[in-house]
Amino acid sequence: MAMKSDAGHGLDRDMAMQPTNCNGTTTPNKSYTGCHANGEAGFQTPKQNGTNRRTPSSTFTFTAEPTIEDVRRMQSEFTDERDWNKFHQPRNLLLAMVGEVGEVSELFQWRGEVAEGLPDWTDSEREHLAHELSDVLIYLVELAEKCHIDLPQAVLRKMALNRLKYPASKVHGSAKKYTEYSD
Repeated sequence: MAMKSDAGHGLDRDMAMQPTNCNGTTTPNKSYTGCHANGEAGFQTPKQNGTNRRTPSSTFTFTAEPTIEDVRRMQSEFTDERDWNKFHQPRNLLLAMVGEVGEVSELFQWRGEVAEGLPDWTDSEREHLAHELSDVLIYLVELAEKCHIDLPQAVLRKMALNRLKYPASKVHGSAKKYTEYSD
C-alpha cells in the first residue's frame, strides 16, 4: 500500500522539502543545508579546491523535527485511519521499501557521478527525490515498528560496532571492508 499521491506520503504536506532557507528566502550560489538547532540556516558554498573533507560550516544537518518517533506515530495513524495494518506486515513492508529504493535508483540512473548537494538538479528533481526518500524512510520506520526494533537505539549500537570494526587510525582514507585489514 504505497502512498503515492500528491496529497503527501503519510506525512503532512506542509513538511515537504522546500527550496528555501530557515527564514523562507533563497540564497544564490549556496546550497541550503537545513536549519541548525539555534535557528540559523546552514549553507554550503561550492567547493573551490575539489576536496571532499567536510568542515563544520559545510556539514548538512537535518531539522530537529519531526523525530523518528514522530514519523512512526504519524505513519501509524495514517495506516490505522485506512485500516491498512492487515497489509502492512513485515514482509510486505520490506518489499514495498525495496520498490521505493528502486525508484530512488531510477532518479540517479544514467547521470554518472552526482555532486554532493545535487547542484545540477532542478527544484522539481530534488522534490521528486525528497518524495522517494521519504517513502523509503516511512517504510523503514514502519518495518522497524512491526519488528519491534527501536531504530534509534539500534543505530547507536551499530555505530559503536562500526567504530570497533573500522578504527579511524587504521582505515582513514580507505574503502576496504573490515575483513581486508590486518592488525
